[in-house]
Amino acid sequence: MNKSLRQLFTAVLVLFVVLGISSSIIMTVQSNSLSHDARNTRSLYHMYGAPRGAILASDGTVLAKSDPVNDAFSYQRSYANGALYAPVTGYFSVTQNADRGIEASENDLLTGESNALFWQRIKAVFTGEENRGASIETSINTTLQTVAAQELGDQDGSVVAIEPSTGRILAMVSSPSYDPNALATHDTGSASKAYTELVNDDSNPMLNRATSQLYPPGSTFKTVVAAAALESGKYQLDSQIPAGSAYTLPGTQTELTNSSSLGDGSDGKISLKSAMAYSSNTAFAQLGVALGDETVSDMAKKLGFDSTITIDGADSTGLPMRAVASRFPQNVAGDKLALASIGQGDTLVTPLQNAMVAAAVANKGKVMKPTLVDRVRFSDLSVLPDTKPQVMSTAFSEDTAKKLTEAMEAVVTEGNPNLEIPGVRVAAKTGTAQIGVDNSSIDGWTIGFAPADNPKIAVAVVVHNVDLYGSFAAGPIMTAVMKEALKQ
Repeated sequence: MNKSLRQLFTAVLVLFVVLGISSSIIMTVQSNSLSHDARNTRSLYHMYGAPRGAILASDGTVLAKSDPVNDAFSYQRSYANGALYAPVTGYFSVTQNADRGIEASENDLLTGESNALFWQRIKAVFTGEENRGASIETSINTTLQTVAAQELGDQDGSVVAIEPSTGRILAMVSSPSYDPNALATHDTGSASKAYTELVNDDSNPMLNRATSQLYPPGSTFKTVVAAAALESGKYQLDSQIPAGSAYTLPGTQTELTNSSSLGDGSDGKISLKSAMAYSSNTAFAQLGVALGDETVSDMAKKLGFDSTITIDGADSTGLPMRAVASRFPQNVAGDKLALASIGQGDTLVTPLQNAMVAAAVANKGKVMKPTLVDRVRFSDLSVLPDTKPQVMSTAFSEDTAKKLTEAMEAVVTEGNPNLEIPGVRVAAKTGTAQIGVDNSSIDGWTIGFAPADNPKIAVAVVVHNVDLYGSFAAGPIMTAVMKEALKQ
């Protein structure tokens, strides 16, 4: 073989090697991203060419479904009461990848492409039947979801309701919301326009405030500090702790005061139970400093702070639905620790996390993993094993939980009688977080559970940018959801 032929042979061989490597990369490394690229029309036609599974509420109400249509995509996705359930369902669009809600977290099951549906796909090949996606049965209670949304109205905020013993999410409302039907249209121009308008909307309606928005928790965080104090063994509900009408933040000249003189105590002291009942800022700021940021931070972490929380799905099923990490500061000066201990400063929380705090007290100190899917049902009506309750951590002892419950009942009976439900023992903690320039506005909170002696539901409510105390801005919403739950 002469020199020219050898060079030509070498060049052709190199080209084949390059082609083989590039093809392997495309088929393995890049295959998933390419198949999920919204510009890949072949992938879109494939996904729309078979009926996508339905998303259902716990009572069987259809929240999302696919109906046959006479166009290139074959099936049209539609959402019942779209805006009400958008935080749960997310959206499925011809112009944008599903990136939130059940549509994203259970995408592979909904499309029928999951490995769990392998034998169904094989069966479809041999029988000539359509490959149908699985249906996703959620834990959402339609009545509670509706009541929560109606009570919140057009206010900016969120409501989360949890079954304390299991972690099942019964309601998850975010306001303002959006209608996924506008994104599901097969008119690509209209879908793109709707998406652009939504992402450019200053009110951010596509944001699920329940899981993805951090708020200062205000005095609801005193529940965490009280848990840390009781669990330390150094404090009891009748322990007298420093309070007073004012407290100068360490190393500053800034004075912290109470919203009510009942929180001042007597002779500069107040019992831990009364400090909770009357939401004493001066008492809990000093208690947080006395405990130290490590002790308070450890308790917050046991309750779920400082970690993202996976609510549904896994990488194998789609894009998991996760809650952003709530935060409590560490290694900070005394003045910042004092503010953080009353839910101000650098302490930030999602509504889901605050519902988990209430649920942990209701569940004897055990923090349950929050879940949104009860079961997955295949088109032949067989099911994957039901979601089993899973303990994330034991944040505190049953004895501490009992004492916290007693203190949270006092919050209602002694400090906030407007939160009472006739014939039902209610445990709660209110919060009035100051926000904005010069603390000119409020994030109003109420968290709690009922019945306090046999908990069935835990609720967290936040109403953003209001001029009312949390007890009055969020409290009525919490009690309305509780009343409806206890009717069932």
